[in-house]
Order: sequence, then C-alpha cells, then structure tokens
Amino acid sequence: MDFIDYYKILGIDKNATEADIKKAYRKLARKYHPDLNPNDTEAEKKFKNINEANEVLSNPENRKKYDKHGEQWKHADDIERAQKAQGSRQQQNYQDFSGQGGHFEEDYSDFFESMFGGQRTSGSRQSRTHTQFKGQDFNAELQLNLTDVYTTESQILTVNGKKIRLTIPAGIENEQVIKIPGKGAPGVNGGPNGDLYIKFNIVNNTKFKRYSNNLHADVDLDLYTALLGGDIMVDTFSGKVKLKVAPETENETKVKLKGKGFPVYKKDGEYGDFIITYHIKTPKNLTEKEKALFLELKKLR
Repeated sequence: MDFIDYYKILGIDKNATEADIKKAYRKLARKYHPDLNPNDTEAEKKFKNINEANEVLSNPENRKKYDKHGEQWKHADDIERAQKAQGSRQQQNYQDFSGQGGHFEEDYSDFFESMFGGQRTSGSRQSRTHTQFKGQDFNAELQLNLTDVYTTESQILTVNGKKIRLTIPAGIENEQVIKIPGKGAPGVNGGPNGDLYIKFNIVNNTKFKRYSNNLHADVDLDLYTALLGGDIMVDTFSGKVKLKVAPETENETKVKLKGKGFPVYKKDGEYGDFIITYHIKTPKNLTEKEKALFLELKKLR
C-alpha cells in the first residue's frame, strides 16, 4: 500500500493546531461527500482518505506516532520496543567484547529486517527472523434507506477489489459501526489479517421520524372527529391500521401503538412503539350556514 501523507491530504502543515485540522476536515468532507458526488469514484476515494487522515491527526497520541514513524505509525510501539532491545543487546555485546577480549558478533534486531525485507550475514551463517504483524484495518461507509433496514437483508460489497457478502441485521442505527473480522489487509509475515469496519449512513426516506426503536408520526384530525370521536385510518411502517378516536380529543394528544415501531437490532421479533401525535385542524372557508351553527353552539356553551 502506498504511503499517504495525511497532512497533504488535509492541505495543512505539520504545525497545524487541532482547530486547523478540524476546520480543514469539515471543509473537505463537505466538498467530497458521496451525497454531493454521486457515482464519482475519485471523489469517493478522496473522501475515504480525508476521513482516514482526520482519524489519525485528530488523535494526539496517533498523530505523535505518525509524525515520528510515518507509514509505520501503527507499529510504533513494536518499533520502539525493538529499538530499546537492540540498544540493550549492543551494550551487552560491547561489555562482553571489552571485558573478555574474546569473540564479538553484531546482534542487531531482526524486527527491522522483517519490516523492510533486509537480511544479514555473519561469517558463513545467514539468518532472517520474521516478526508477525496484524494487517491494516479497512474503513468503509455504506448508505442505506430506512426502508432497507426494516428487515434483515444481504448485500455484496466490493472492498479493495474483493467481493464480501454481508448480512445486515434489521434495526441497524444511523452511524452505527460494525466490525467484519479478517476482511482488512493481509497480515505482515504471516500475521493475521486486519479487520473491516463499516459505518452505516441511514437516510430516512419515509414520513416517519425514528428515535432509536420508536417511530413517530403526526396525524391531522378534523375538528368534528376530535370533538365527537370516530374511526380513522393511519399509516404505519408496516401498513395501515384502524384507530378509534376518543370524543373530546385535545390537540397534541399522543397515542402509542405498542410493537408497531422499528425492529430492535439483533433481537428477532422485538419492535419498538409507534407514537402518533394528533394535530387538530380548524375548518376553513365556512359557509353562512356553518357560521350560524357555530354561533348557535357558542350561545349554548
């Protein structure tokens, strides 16, 4: 994988403050967001690189490792341990050599050889030690409609040229991240593969409002039904239902339909509630006769 200069990606220098990083990220993320660049693979690639750069540079600890070790920043702890061990062994060899006046052999850490593919020889003996590392994790985003996640569905994703069949459980939340083990980059020197992290962007393509597992809807109610009561038909996510309106229902009255909401993530058969808020509409363009009747009602009251 080619080295990515995160500072260059965000258009900032190495002295940039946290505020500078945040500002640059927001500006570029808006510019290259997939919603604003549909079917633009180049914009999608830039958007992913921008997110990756922000994730590293906005984290002070990761930024420090990146500044020091560049493309090998994820292995910073291993590198520093190896350097420390190398220094200890060199010091010991020096003491042995000077104290005994005997055989001296360089004993450099094979960690760097495994990282960069080098090898060493000592006399007629040649050795190479491989240190295993987990492969790089991949991050991806998947945009779905709210109607797509009402039921469990399967989709095939293409990640780095490989097709992955993914089962998406019903009820997944907006911006929820799931981990697919072993679907990242191959490990180094036989180490385990990295993982794939998928962030879901759920677009609400319905007239309902979703809050966790509950769905909310506003329903207009005419004045006469609100006063006298009656039956009405109401749309829910799974179809129409018949509701009985109680006489003298007030404006903003809420009615809960238990179990008619959104599926609960990874809990088959469990659903949230569907909550209706009534909005009473006053009649317009009254006729003279209607006005007279309302006037008569006013006198009675």
